[in-house]
Amino acid sequence: MKQIDKEHAVSFTGHRPEKLSISESAVQEWLEEQIRKAVEEGYTDFITGMQRGVDLWAAEIVMKIREEMREKDIHLFAAVAFRGMENRWEKDWHKRYHAVLKAANGVTYVCDKPGRFAFFRRNEWMVDNSKRLIGVYTGAPGGTKETIVYARKHGKEVIVIGKNA
Repeated sequence: MKQIDKEHAVSFTGHRPEKLSISESAVQEWLEEQIRKAVEEGYTDFITGMQRGVDLWAAEIVMKIREEMREKDIHLFAAVAFRGMENRWEKDWHKRYHAVLKAANGVTYVCDKPGRFAFFRRNEWMVDNSKRLIGVYTGAPGGTKETIVYARKHGKEVIVIGKNA
């Protein structure tokens, strides 16, 4: 299994679809623009938190770009809060989650037990293993805001669409 190159790694944070104030297509278009820009700037490793919405959309875009730009050696890594976190999701999201897991160059299960703390630990793990954070943020409190604040506190480059955290 390939190791993450932290100096050339980008992680993602963002809300679940029902909490977004921006359309799904606008978010996906913006994510694709940011991921392509990151690849042009030499980033090769992308870390997704595997949650419904922004995380899985970003992963699917990375997979598409990786397929288009085979010469770039782009890698996708899945950071999963805990095993089975997808068990209660709708069938479509479940299918997309497993397709991303299968396509990932590496999978890390951050915590052994489910719970809110597992998501926060996963978010910190992603930031700790990357140089840049790309976020979709509405201004709401919660994991996305905490991840952006954590990344800034640790000197990571943060690119956000939406409100500033």
